[in-house]
Amino acid sequence: MNDLIIINMLVLGGTALAAAMILYFVSKKFAVRTDEMVIRIAESLPQANCGACGKAGCADFATACARADEPTFANLYCPVGGQAVMQKIASLKGFAATDKPATVAVLRCQGTCRNAPAKIVYDAVSSCRIANRISSGESGCPDGCLHLGDCVKACKFGALSLDQTTGMPVVNAAKCVSCGACVKICPRGLFEIRPQSPAGGMVYVACRNRQKGAVARKNCSAACIACQKCTKINDLIKVEDNLSYIPPTVDAREFGAELRDSCPTGAIIYKERVRG
Repeated sequence: MNDLIIINMLVLGGTALAAAMILYFVSKKFAVRTDEMVIRIAESLPQANCGACGKAGCADFATACARADEPTFANLYCPVGGQAVMQKIASLKGFAATDKPATVAVLRCQGTCRNAPAKIVYDAVSSCRIANRISSGESGCPDGCLHLGDCVKACKFGALSLDQTTGMPVVNAAKCVSCGACVKICPRGLFEIRPQSPAGGMVYVACRNRQKGAVARKNCSAACIACQKCTKINDLIKVEDNLSYIPPTVDAREFGAELRDSCPTGAIIYKERVRG
């Protein structure tokens, strides 16, 4: 009986030893080697995991930076960390960080309660994405703000608020990190992450209404009516699908005030400074 117990103990012990050895060698063979550079880069990142850089998160971005050569690295950018973080990462890599212009989210709509008075009453789920599927909105503009604040809820940085008087989202440029959450969440594509113009400042068309002029103006007094006046000031500006677009390459300092003043509906916004 004692011999049987001893034999069983030896068999079990031998099996456990063999299993341990197998696990040891498997763990060595398939071990994920930690890249010290990835760790150091990850420690420099804000860990917002917002995906604004185009990667799955900060860990993925750190890996991409660690593996990048200098030309590839120049195309990588963390909007939340900004230029200071990219310069720090570049120093770790022995590269020079590429200067990026300041950017901020802008709302391309001025469909306030005053400019675009309500023509119907929306009484359903308080969600822009749902409202967009079942309604043109209270103002009747099929491309205008729905005033239900999905963008405000999506912003992780407190850079958006809903003005209770106008019903419009308001961007706090000092808090905006250009993460793009508002761009992704808005069902009508009203937000744009926009760089300041080369000489500073910003000028853009704050409208997305693609209806013809008379109809657009009926729904919103600040709508773009595709009058073409802005295109005569700068030939980079184009009007397509009844809507004008001013590219960021248009010098806001040189043309901003003139473009703003030329617009008969006030659809063009000019800001001398992006922040502050």
